Amino acid sequence: MAGLQKILIILLVLVLVLLALVFSLNNQMAVSLNFLLFETQPHGVAVWIIMAFVVGALVGVLMTMLATVRTSVSRRTLQKRLDRAEQALEKSRAQNDRTL
Repeated sequence: MAGLQKILIILLVLVLVLLALVFSLNNQMAVSLNFLLFETQPHGVAVWIIMAFVVGALVGVLMTMLATVRTSVSRRTLQKRLDRAEQALEKSRAQNDRTL
């Protein structure tokens, strides 16, 4: 099953690369992007679009990593609090058993 999944992922990546190649070959008109303070060198439309997708993917991965780290730190903090509470409960139960 894992081998089939790897093959499907490889095929999907190859299809996406092929689509990007066809897209870039059909959109070679050079354009420059004009931002507020500067203007870029002219590149093909496909280059700008592919770069936007890559930058978007990288930003998404970075945000996901930050959220994962934040969740992990929170989970560790809560686990420490739970361990301390369980220890206090056990200590309290032990004291109650001695008094009875």
